[in-house]
Amino acid sequence: MMYLAFSILFSSLIFVVFKLYAKYQVQTIYAIITNYFVACTVGILYYKEPINLGDITQKSWFWGSLALGLLFIVIFNLMAATSQKLGVSVASVATKMSLTIPVLFGVFFYKEELSILEVFGIVLALLAVYFTSLKKNKIKAEKWAFALPVLVFLGSGIIDTSIKYFQDAHMPEEEYALFSATVFASAGIFGLFFIGFKSTQQQLKVNLKNIIGGICLGVPNYFSIFFLLKALQHPTWNSASVFTINNVAIVMFSTLLGIILFRERLTVKNWFGIGLAIFSIVLVAFGQRLMTYL
Repeated sequence: MMYLAFSILFSSLIFVVFKLYAKYQVQTIYAIITNYFVACTVGILYYKEPINLGDITQKSWFWGSLALGLLFIVIFNLMAATSQKLGVSVASVATKMSLTIPVLFGVFFYKEELSILEVFGIVLALLAVYFTSLKKNKIKAEKWAFALPVLVFLGSGIIDTSIKYFQDAHMPEEEYALFSATVFASAGIFGLFFIGFKSTQQQLKVNLKNIIGGICLGVPNYFSIFFLLKALQHPTWNSASVFTINNVAIVMFSTLLGIILFRERLTVKNWFGIGLAIFSIVLVAFGQRLMTYL
């Protein structure tokens, strides 16, 4: 439970940092790439064993970690495009509703069993994400732009599912830090290729604010993944419960942080979504136990 709480906390802090980027005019793409190298460094420092690059390439999860790094960069750019074309709330809903993919993967691939209350809780969780993210402004965009949230949904779901798969099939616990560091290093390297291509179109400028922004993002970003891997080891919770609680609690907690830190105003539907989120978390977390009393 503690590991899951830490994952939720650090993931929510990521949204706070993104919010501060707009306030201090930090260029997101450069800060994001810096953040990947910072997160990689944190992982290396957190790993207690000697590191040999040749040994890392022999790990069964190595090529998968490279693919995940590439996916991180691709999904980030799709999320940015979704936010710009359709709004932040649409990107948030697409990202968090992707929890259905790892949930279904756990049920069909790992034969995880869900109680009726847990299934009901997951359905409420999806509704909670939707209502919490609703905004008053109507969306006007080209028809092709509505394919973006679908791609974000699929990509985010694949990332979460892959993390669970590698954690379960290819990694002892002592390699969590090394795996996370390798994923972030891969994302950073692919990000450099992206910037290199972009610099052929416009001049690249090194900005101290972008570097500081990357450092502030990199630390919580690393621990959000690291503690999620630890939470997936919970002896009584299945992966469906972990991903549902994690994603819904992040939406709920980051929304509350927006109210406290940035004085954001919520609609009645947003508050209804937060209420649904709390109720869904209770059902998913304690559904098995509650069924024994019914």
